Amino acid sequence: MARLLAAILVTILSYSPVWAQETDTAIAPVDRSATGGAQTLEDIMARQRGEPVDNSFRSDATGNPESAADIANQLGTLGGASDPELWRALRFGSANVTSTTSTPGSTVLVQDGGMWWLQFRQGPLLKYGAYLLGGTLVLLALFFLLRGRIRISGPKTGRKIERFKAVERFGHWLLAGSFILLGITGLISLFGRKYLIPTFGHESFAFLAIWSKWIHNNVSWAFMLGLVMIFLMWVMHNLPDRTDLKWLAKGGGIIGKSHPPAKKFNAGQKLIFWSVILLGASISASGLSLLFPFELPMFEATFHKINAFGVPDMLGYAALPEVLTPHEEMQYAQLWHSIVSLILIAIIFAHIYIGTVGMEGAYDAMGSGMVEEQWAREHHSIWAEKAAVDETATAPPKAATPAE
Repeated sequence: MARLLAAILVTILSYSPVWAQETDTAIAPVDRSATGGAQTLEDIMARQRGEPVDNSFRSDATGNPESAADIANQLGTLGGASDPELWRALRFGSANVTSTTSTPGSTVLVQDGGMWWLQFRQGPLLKYGAYLLGGTLVLLALFFLLRGRIRISGPKTGRKIERFKAVERFGHWLLAGSFILLGITGLISLFGRKYLIPTFGHESFAFLAIWSKWIHNNVSWAFMLGLVMIFLMWVMHNLPDRTDLKWLAKGGGIIGKSHPPAKKFNAGQKLIFWSVILLGASISASGLSLLFPFELPMFEATFHKINAFGVPDMLGYAALPEVLTPHEEMQYAQLWHSIVSLILIAIIFAHIYIGTVGMEGAYDAMGSGMVEEQWAREHHSIWAEKAAVDETATAPPKAATPAE
């Protein structure tokens, strides 16, 4: 799972100007004589593509009153500086800016990081996100057509075994229900501008977007509470052991016809559990950063640690920036939040499939909490045997029959 999270981060960074050049790539000189030393169209296009641009000819052209236009000219001085010089100073952070608000981002008026973030968000993020979710649904549909529903193979006994207590089911449905709401409202926010506005119009989408944002921000607390609950209740049951290797070797009874032995949670369910815990925790962390803008920066410290381990150098890239503007922190947090959420949604699609139409009797575990004894013996035989022994041990003794 740690490798998956690292791969996600590399995916984001590969589109960023931070990693747009390798460590030994030099910036070619540009002839700006035709523009009188000002930036050229090539400069602008290269910057929008995320390619390295030598901005020293602009960033150094500030702070000298003698270079300002004469006050009698059409573009006269603006407090000893020309209009272009003022905007250059704002862009490169050398302007003396004050603000009545004290938030970290209040004095940053211009920053270049927004261009690559916007292009990534409107391009690869939407494209590959749609491929991931749509492809997952198509694969599950094909699997159902080929495999069909996994039935209880043995004769049903009619006896029920308690699989999950009420508090366990509450924690599960709190997490599941909140995640479904967060997934729907998040997808509306992510894909709405491109797909919903052309379909329903701006006014209808505005109403939908406002309510989606309110639901997303407030239901997130229920998701985090549910995440903590299921971790505390089930972490001991989801630690890996040797039975998981045997379960995986036999395809878990999903691919083949055999039913390998399993404890309360089999290897497949353990993979789902740890995916939910780790990815859910990462989504929660980035979500908190977005809920409290500029207050919980994460990526500057993360980049520092990555650089300290020498990861960029090993991959042949330049070191990651260890100084980010507050807005860049928010942009990275938004992309990370979206990508990890899309991956978790795809995983949950598979979980919902198995728990509903994919397997007979599986929904009862979280529906009523009671499962058919034969289902338990086929899919969780080790747990079923232990549950039967515990039930026998705790059952009240039968009253003695008086002699006649």
